[in-house]
Amino acid sequence: MDFDTLFASFNDIKVAVIGDVMLDTYWWGKVDRISPEAPVPVVAVSKREERIGGAGNVALNVQALGASVSVLSVVGNDNEADLLNTLLKNNNIITDYIIKSADRITTNKIRIIGRNQQMMRLDAEITNPLSAADELALLTSFEKYIINESPSIVILEDYNKGVLSETIIERIISLCKSNDILTAVDPKRKNFFAYRQADIFKPNLHEAKEGLNLLSDEVTQVALQGIHRALHEKLHHKISLITLSEKGVFYQQGEENRIIPTHIRSIADVSGAGDTVIAVASVVYATTNNVHLMAEISNIAGGLVCEEVGTVAIDKKKLLEECKHLLE
Repeated sequence: MDFDTLFASFNDIKVAVIGDVMLDTYWWGKVDRISPEAPVPVVAVSKREERIGGAGNVALNVQALGASVSVLSVVGNDNEADLLNTLLKNNNIITDYIIKSADRITTNKIRIIGRNQQMMRLDAEITNPLSAADELALLTSFEKYIINESPSIVILEDYNKGVLSETIIERIISLCKSNDILTAVDPKRKNFFAYRQADIFKPNLHEAKEGLNLLSDEVTQVALQGIHRALHEKLHHKISLITLSEKGVFYQQGEENRIIPTHIRSIADVSGAGDTVIAVASVVYATTNNVHLMAEISNIAGGLVCEEVGTVAIDKKKLLEECKHLLE
């Protein structure tokens, strides 16, 4: 495999990420005293930072690989939406197809940090499914996106915040099928079995077992083949890509299946690893149509981001070097 040529070809891929985008807000400060009003610490805030979260982090990873990426979602008509839009644009992510709704607010997860630990998290959000009017607006926007951009693959990134309703899921996958566009799914429990006919279905092992009501802790190739068959009976999807935490990833397409073990890493933080895996898997598969290579490279990428503290996008140069070292 010529990895230099492969990684250069990522620049020719167009990707859409559709799902729940959000702001991750951090307030850092110092704690010197307890409030006289209640038995809680007083955090003297000295620094504030806003980051792209949710489905936006998947888009960040896609962009880091060099692919062209657009985000489609429904946010509030508020200051948080404007701030998020600016952050996305500053990271070369296309925001032209995001819908603003007067019926919703933009999800904002505010983390208050003192003494180098999280003291509290405040979630400002609406998690109800989209209204019929907002569903129509998002689907209309997606149809325009297909016409204007002709993407290679669409990633459906579900955080259970209401954007990916059953209607949206079914219609998006149907539109992609009729336009020969690949679909990749990072599901959550609520609409787990709504993603019928998707090309790539990427739950983690816990989500897969929970969705299928399985109690076994067995992580063997035979057990995972059984999970794939059970998923396929309900979803009729093409590829299962199941992340196995420290044990790596499992993939199955047709009768081809394998566990790809993790490579030895110094793990600092696992947050955001799933976002990286779905982003890298989607771009690699859209470029190569090679399921084994997709699993190998996305497995390496997931491990690499776990070496960093906090949620970070994949470093394309580091990933290329690791692929050459581990896979050639």
